[in-house]
Amino acid sequence: MIETFRSHQRGRSAFSWLRSQHSFSFGDYHDSRRMGFSALRVINDDEVAAGAGFDTHRHRNMEIISYVLSGEIRHRDSEGNVERLPAGEFQLMSAGSGISHSEYNGSSADPLRFLQVWIEPNVRDEQPGYQQKDFGLEPGLTLVASPDGSDSSLTIRQDARLYQLLLGPGDSAPLSLDAGRKLYVHVVDGPLEAANEVLKAGDGLQASEVEAMVFRAQDASVRALVFDLP
Repeated sequence: MIETFRSHQRGRSAFSWLRSQHSFSFGDYHDSRRMGFSALRVINDDEVAAGAGFDTHRHRNMEIISYVLSGEIRHRDSEGNVERLPAGEFQLMSAGSGISHSEYNGSSADPLRFLQVWIEPNVRDEQPGYQQKDFGLEPGLTLVASPDGSDSSLTIRQDARLYQLLLGPGDSAPLSLDAGRKLYVHVVDGPLEAANEVLKAGDGLQASEVEAMVFRAQDASVRALVFDLP
């Protein structure tokens, strides 16, 4: 079964320092039909004003992925990690038994835009962990996170795989799935053709009971996140 979820259907939050679009229920946005998909719980598209950010707050038992689209995140956490995350890089914070962190826009002049993704772990109360990496701009599907850290990917505490998808105009990339797996696609820049659908920026596609999918770019470059889920 394949279902699409269009950008304009996302929930929205707006504050003086933050504009956020929610692919799944989050905060004050609640849609009983959009409580997550498999282990994928949150995809937030956040734009943070210059010099602003999320004050120190706590998480537990969640795999939290940040992908910077423009600008730079200034990160600090209770495990002693003090990092800067520039555009194009991925961060995976495993909250485990509990971690406190803050995230700020590293610029005093320009906005920050990033995707925040939450994936429920398959183990609980483990030691918190932090990973960060730039996976470059290789065309096609690049493995970003996996349960075993294969192909130099980040190690996630779930039987899930996250891919970065980059396509030039007219290019395509196939993906095969094991039996019983689920697939979720979030488009950053499109349009992207998949499963006889045309997906634009901000659109999502979820699929179950599929064994393969081919992704195609039309007349513009494509950037997307692709999740292989239990």
